[in-house]
Amino acid sequence: MTLAALVQTTAAANPVEIAVGALLGLVLSTGFLLTLFIGFIVLAGFTKFRRTRTLVVRNLSDADGEPSYLPPDAPRGPADQLRTPELLEQAQAPRAEE
Repeated sequence: MTLAALVQTTAAANPVEIAVGALLGLVLSTGFLLTLFIGFIVLAGFTKFRRTRTLVVRNLSDADGEPSYLPPDAPRGPADQLRTPELLEQAQAPRAEE
């Protein structure tokens, strides 16, 4: 008897109702997915905010603060490649004529 009741209550939907239902389904599923993705991106973005001077260093400016630039005539320390002891010794040694 229930099968007969189901067969009698089904009516053919007109094409306009089918089109509206399909469009409504697409819009709602697209809106849901966009909300889900954007929400995840926003929540994942909050993990990037950290206090400065923590143990996690994300870049050099976070660890050192503001950069301090040296003037052009400042000594560069023992790594001056043009004034190594070997080169200075070679420049002071007398050259042998061939």
